[in-house]
Parts: sequence; structure tokens; C-alpha cells
Amino acid sequence: MTSLLDLCEEHFGARDFYEVLKIPKTANEKHVKKAYHKLSLLVHPDRVEENIKTVATEKFKVLGRIYSILSDNDKRKIYDESGQFDEESEELVMRNWADYWRSLFKEITVQDINNYEKNYKGSETEVKDLKRAYMDSKGDMDYILETVPFTNCEEEPRLHAIIQKLIAAGEVPEFKGFTKENEKKKQRRKRKWAKEAAEAERLEKMLKLEKDENSVENDLALVIQNRNRARAGQAENFFDSLIEKYAKKTEKSAKGKAGPTTKNTKRTKRKA
Repeated sequence: MTSLLDLCEEHFGARDFYEVLKIPKTANEKHVKKAYHKLSLLVHPDRVEENIKTVATEKFKVLGRIYSILSDNDKRKIYDESGQFDEESEELVMRNWADYWRSLFKEITVQDINNYEKNYKGSETEVKDLKRAYMDSKGDMDYILETVPFTNCEEEPRLHAIIQKLIAAGEVPEFKGFTKENEKKKQRRKRKWAKEAAEAERLEKMLKLEKDENSVENDLALVIQNRNRARAGQAENFFDSLIEKYAKKTEKSAKGKAGPTTKNTKRTKRKA
């Protein structure tokens, strides 16, 4: 049987568990779980296309075995000090990878997403995210809309008002790219958003022909994830926010409400 370290190198190009999860050795339990969650979502067998399902399944199993070691204080201490671990005991996790994953992560429902969005908008967390995106991009509204959760072109007036208050209060500097944005750039952004929203709606309708209504939200989210996986990853919470945006839009469409509320992913590279 191929050793776990060999499988790590084969599938992730590294023999060190921390390198596979892309976290430092000093990462706490919360960061370890978060890193595992993000990577495992990318290769979850139920969330990938059929032609890569076999490889994804093997990667998913490897990640589960790594997490079972790093999430156990005693096993992690032994691994950190000596690089050793019990290969046979970790094999048990590999046999039950699906149940193991489900036991770790609560399934997110559309209602959970709606509640989070309701609490997020207008909160201190949203303001902090806006400030960070504004400073990182020097006031580029395209970047702001791509990185701050639950935002789209229809949200621009509200976001502008928040940032203008921050400028007036001296909390952030005034960037000309924000206060005097080129009108053509604004129109390009609106056209792009409308095109992406229309594509999301088209995918939704396509899925409705094949799936019952109760599964549309999840399936649409999975399609969007698969389509954008190569471009995923600058923002720490980007992957989850992508699901949130499209799942929210799908639920509204299913209820007959007009006006899509989604936008596309970032243009830049993703950590994944």
C-alpha cells in the first residue's frame, strides 16, 4: 500500500502535512480546520466533474487523513517532534472519508446564508471588509465588488455612501480612482455584471430541467464552483462567499422575484 507521505507528494507536491494544507506549523486548531475545509471543498467528490471524480476522491481521502492527525493534539505533537504517525490507524479514516467529513462540517442551507447576509450588511465586519478592499485597491470599485461578500452593481450607492463617510472621518485617504471614477469604467462593470447574472440564471434554468426544485440551490452553487475553480482564492473567505452569492440568487429566482443578485469571481489568482 502506498504510504500517506507518498500520496501527499503525488497529489499535492509536498510531503509535509502543513505544506499540503498551506499553513504554518504554528497554526492553531481553528486555522487547521479552516484550511482543511477549504481544500477539501475543492476536491470533494460530490462537487467535481465526473471526469476528475476518481482523482478528486483520492485527494479528498489524503486530506482527511492529514486532518485526523493534525486535529488530534497527541498525534500532532508526535508528528511535529518526529515526523512520525500511525499509518495503520489513519487508514481507518480513509475507509470512511465521507462520514468523517460530514461529521466535521455542518451542511450550510440557503436559510443559513440568508441569515448571515442579513446580519453582515451594515455590520462592523462589512465596514472593515470595505476599508480593507478600498485600501488594498486604492479605491478600485471593481476590486471592492469582487472581494466584499454580498455585493454587486446594485449595491454601489450604499457602498459609496459608507466609504465617503470613512473618507470624511479621515479613516481612509481619498483616492481619485474612487471619487472620480471614469464613467466608461462604470458602464463596463455594469455590462459585465449583467452578463454574469444572465449566465447564472441560464444555468439555473438548465438545472431545473434535470433536478427537482429542492436541489437547485446546491447544484447551482456546485456548477459555479467548478466553473471558477481555476480563478479562485485571493480573499480568505472568497470560496464561501462565492457559494453564498449564487445560492442567494437562486433562492430568489425560485420564489419568482426579479433581479439577479450575483457577480463573478476575481480576476486574479487563487490560493484555493
